[in-house]
Amino acid sequence: MRLTTKGRFAVTAMIDLALRQQAGPVTLAAISQRQQISLSYLEQLFGKLRRNGVVESTRGPGGGYTLARAAGTISIAEIITSVDEPMDATSCGGKENCHAGEAGRCMTHDLWSRLNARMSDFLSSISLQDMVDEQVSKGVQIEAKPMFKKAIAPMQVVKPVRVNAPNSVFALGGAAFAK
Repeated sequence: MRLTTKGRFAVTAMIDLALRQQAGPVTLAAISQRQQISLSYLEQLFGKLRRNGVVESTRGPGGGYTLARAAGTISIAEIITSVDEPMDATSCGGKENCHAGEAGRCMTHDLWSRLNARMSDFLSSISLQDMVDEQVSKGVQIEAKPMFKKAIAPMQVVKPVRVNAPNSVFALGGAAFAK
């Protein structure tokens, strides 16, 4: 099995979200900054997570993402499969046509199929809450106030300065000859 960055980043971002959602919706910009994951990549991942019912989004000021249900009911396997990450170690992708152009399995097909089942069972047995608890026990610091919450401050109004001077070459020439 080859777990790509898509699955790794999805799990990392979900742990970050679960750690911080008590203060309200968490922005992808804040997750991006903390975890050093591209914001556009997170937007793609969270679109898939939202469509699969793992997260919910809140729009507008103070918006962001929250878990769609309790962290204890979301498995790591569900997060990985929600972002279309295959968990398959077979060379045929489970289609049992391991030899290119030929029908039938390769000699190690059953070995890789059993590995797939074990990986799936293992990742299904770990909840997002288990990962959050692990991070808390390691002493991960959670900010008191969320990042990127902007306060609205009044802007200073700058009045234009009125200059009493010619505004073109022709007006300058006319002013010079008028004297």
